[in-house]
Amino acid sequence: MTVIDWGVARATATRLVAPSPSVSAVEAMQVVDQLRRFAGEAVEHVATFTGLRAPDPGPPTLVVDRTGWLDLNIDSFAAQVQPLLDKIAAARTGPGSGLITEVGSRVTGVEFGGLLAFVGSRVLGQYEPFLPSRGGHGTLLLVAPNIVSAEREMRLEATDFRRWVCLHEETHRVQFNGVPWMREHVAGLIRDFLLATDVDPRVLARWAGNVARGAADLARGRGGPSILDLVTNPEQRRLLDSLTALMSLLEGHAEFVMDGVGPAVVPSVATIRAAFQARRAGRPGLDSLLRKLLGLEAKMRQYRDGERFVSAVVAATGMAGFNQVWATPDNLPTPAEIHDPHAWVARVPAAPAPVPGPRA
Repeated sequence: MTVIDWGVARATATRLVAPSPSVSAVEAMQVVDQLRRFAGEAVEHVATFTGLRAPDPGPPTLVVDRTGWLDLNIDSFAAQVQPLLDKIAAARTGPGSGLITEVGSRVTGVEFGGLLAFVGSRVLGQYEPFLPSRGGHGTLLLVAPNIVSAEREMRLEATDFRRWVCLHEETHRVQFNGVPWMREHVAGLIRDFLLATDVDPRVLARWAGNVARGAADLARGRGGPSILDLVTNPEQRRLLDSLTALMSLLEGHAEFVMDGVGPAVVPSVATIRAAFQARRAGRPGLDSLLRKLLGLEAKMRQYRDGERFVSAVVAATGMAGFNQVWATPDNLPTPAEIHDPHAWVARVPAAPAPVPGPRA
């Protein structure tokens, strides 16, 4: 039995994802070549600024279209959630359960595909640490159509914007490849979060009702929680707080690096930053509704909160002092410390820790 029909999810996402911007064949080749080159150049920029260097370069950067991004993320997501799906499937026993699961898996596939289509039309790039199709290695993905669409929408200098995006994603690559324990730590948090799910059919039915009511409230402008808020139990919320604090650190660190490296290699970095912040805040109508329901508004807060944390710690201790955050999982900021960086500075020993990963 399966809980999500991945074939239906893939077909739905492919059908619903927004069409790519119109570019000539020559322009498309130029975009791909530039992104690959800028991603390579970003390695040294990020290493020099942060003091972090990944000892293993890993697989080459993948420049993909929207369908390619969908395919890779469905494969990654399917592998990550399999323990939870096995748990749910095992709980679905009894007469008629096979038919219920077959119908339900298709419905869930459609819903998941629709959500992926929404995100896949907007994401500029990502470092994906858990790609089964890449031998389990992490891979840097850059979504060329979305980058072109964003730079046109914001009327930005294309070369500068592409370099800026590559700096952000390269920072994520070195966070996972240059910090030896990071991948397993994140995988463990995700695994524990998923396995803490209550698979009682009555609980799952209540979740469905909560999500429906939450969507209706948001549509009426009443505000309200995200899907994760609606379907998690206390143990999951505790784990989610830890995961959110970590994601705030990683995203904020990447933002800090983009702005720190930017002036030297991206002349229009201030213009890009202002335009991008306005773009993040300015999505109206259905787009805003989906962002709130999916928790993407919370992700925007992660950028802000995390960057404030990194900026404050670097100002107080220097980059070497901040880099103690990568020495051990115990040095990661707590959810409270993300909002109180001086508490983290007071807790973590002041002596600089060795930078993870040998420098070449």
